[in-house]
Amino acid sequence: PFTSALSVDQVRRHIEIYADKNKAVRGKCTVFRMACRDAKGQYLFDLICHHLNLLEKDYFGIRYVDPDKQRHWLEFTKSISKQMKSQPPFTMCLRVKFYPPDPAALKEEITRYLVFLQIKRDLYHGRLLCKTSDAAMLAAYILQAEIGDYDPGKHPEGYSSKFQFFPKHSEKLERRIAEIHKTELIGQTPETAELKFLQKAEMLETYGVDPHPCKDVSGNPAFLAFTPFGFIVLQGNKRVHFLKDEVTKLKFEGKTFHIYANQKEDKKIILTYFAPTPEACKHLWKCGVENQAFYKLDKSSQVRTVSSSNLFFKGSRFRYSGRVAKEVMEQSAKIKREPPEIHRYA
Repeated sequence: PFTSALSVDQVRRHIEIYADKNKAVRGKCTVFRMACRDAKGQYLFDLICHHLNLLEKDYFGIRYVDPDKQRHWLEFTKSISKQMKSQPPFTMCLRVKFYPPDPAALKEEITRYLVFLQIKRDLYHGRLLCKTSDAAMLAAYILQAEIGDYDPGKHPEGYSSKFQFFPKHSEKLERRIAEIHKTELIGQTPETAELKFLQKAEMLETYGVDPHPCKDVSGNPAFLAFTPFGFIVLQGNKRVHFLKDEVTKLKFEGKTFHIYANQKEDKKIILTYFAPTPEACKHLWKCGVENQAFYKLDKSSQVRTVSSSNLFFKGSRFRYSGRVAKEVMEQSAKIKREPPEIHRYA
């Protein structure tokens, strides 16, 4: 039962940012009870951001997984309890929802640090794909940020093997990571190393990719993802990119997802993919709708309710409820305060 109000102090007791045995840092919030069943997602999100002293919060969201293992973003305009298919406690995670197009340009260090943690996690889970030389550089920046300069008294042979930066990697790559850390990054502060990491990651093809598993019309597996720059299909070594202005419509019905796009010389195409379940397809569609609104529009007053069907009175309807990227950047430029203290977690 929901028996007591969720105060800022209670949230502080139940928010954890921790490093697990694989050094994959995650932000986790466990909500045990709330006095009001109608408490909105925005209420919880604001409490979390207050706890983290985070002002540039529009890039972030709260993710949870339902009992059927389907991921969701918590909708801030709806009550928390009505979105959950399970009983309390509810376990949710703070994640980057809209990756900054230029993360190095974020106004505050606390924001850059949280984005750094997210991209570090993406690297560990194999979402941020890159060639070996880039992987070595990214991992070396993580080492520098977390343990500082190489010290032979503290860092014996093979010290980098205690960190797992990727799903798997070779001893050769491990040696290269240590070599870069020892020789190329001396003197860099954690802030500088994290900034360099962000600048390197932002240039990669799969920066900002949150992959949704699907199948194409031939039954071949594929991953679909929306990024700060548009839409991408990942299929083996094949990549198909559409810039954000090339994608004109997103529709779904059941498990079937359609992307309408314009290519060069006004060539119009429709791509069709099949999600594992109707819920997964709806989640993919909602992610796309929010991505299009956040990155394409000039102001939030331009946001419109979108229908999942070509017939507006049929299917699902959804409306993005936050600020858009241009407004977020304008608001960030107005921030004037003493930088908050950052507690880094290695």
